[in-house]
Amino acid sequence: MKLIDDYIAYVRDVRRYSQRTAAIYETVLTDYHRFVSREGIIGSDDEFASAFNVSEIRQYEAEMLDGKDARSARTVNLHLSALSGFCRYLMQRGLLKSNPVKLITKPKVEKRLPHFYRKESMAEYFKDTDHLLGNDEFNAFVNEWNTESGKKYYGRLLERLIVSSLYSLGIRRAELIGLCIDSIDFGRNVVKVRGKGDKMREIPLVTSLSEEILLYLKAVEAMCGGKRSLKEPLFVTYEGAGLYPNYVDRAVKSALGGVRSIRGRKSPHVLRHSLATELMNEDASLNSIKEMLGHSSLAATQVYTHSSIARLKDSYERAHPRAKNGGKNGD
Repeated sequence: MKLIDDYIAYVRDVRRYSQRTAAIYETVLTDYHRFVSREGIIGSDDEFASAFNVSEIRQYEAEMLDGKDARSARTVNLHLSALSGFCRYLMQRGLLKSNPVKLITKPKVEKRLPHFYRKESMAEYFKDTDHLLGNDEFNAFVNEWNTESGKKYYGRLLERLIVSSLYSLGIRRAELIGLCIDSIDFGRNVVKVRGKGDKMREIPLVTSLSEEILLYLKAVEAMCGGKRSLKEPLFVTYEGAGLYPNYVDRAVKSALGGVRSIRGRKSPHVLRHSLATELMNEDASLNSIKEMLGHSSLAATQVYTHSSIARLKDSYERAHPRAKNGGKNGD
């Protein structure tokens, strides 16, 4: 439908939403169009806009929650959020007077504590892969980069750098993929990251990651036969193409799959959670963590206080006299 196509172009090209977010919005609006067309075809823009009313949206919410293909409260809230954004767009175009989604009671979502990897587990991974940064293996790659062993070395080197970058910078998967060579300012030791809503932020670049990136760039130059343009992607596959979401996901799963102390989900976002948790444990301020992660509000950052509460409980049980004695009086 043209109105949906126009909106998707707007959020992608004007609002600068990621391709993934734009795709989600398009799926939601297409699904809602299917729902409101159940008793007839809705063809014109005006007809579709008129279908955005409290009654229809409540029925749509009920179908998502209780229909034969029932969806989780989290998914329903995502759909309602996408519909709300579309309603604001309709208001801008004069096709809707108010936003009906604001009158809809959203289902409650059970809060989940973010999963994270302990720093001892990450230290184990980096120790086990330190040999990839050694001169012997790197020099062998430079001389034989176009062999099967060279391809294998490059894959493992890139794999480690993906994990290092996600864990050291706390960036999102899409932000990692979007990094260009000139995103790295070696002089000022910062990484310039383009986040959600096309907002730019700078993240400190630690020495170990800086050295790892420099080594990686030399590896890519050996494959390409010279220096690349500063606007080219920082991270590329062995074939020279920019990374894509599934590549990053597989790299993280492969890298952390061999760490004995890491169980459960292995994903780029858990690495981001892990850095935030470590910063919180080291008493970094909520505001500084918010800025580093690129959160739009402190509410999104406050979820990481779970680690501080866990530490407080541990300290209480170790130090408080009643906790040490199971709540009994005396020694």
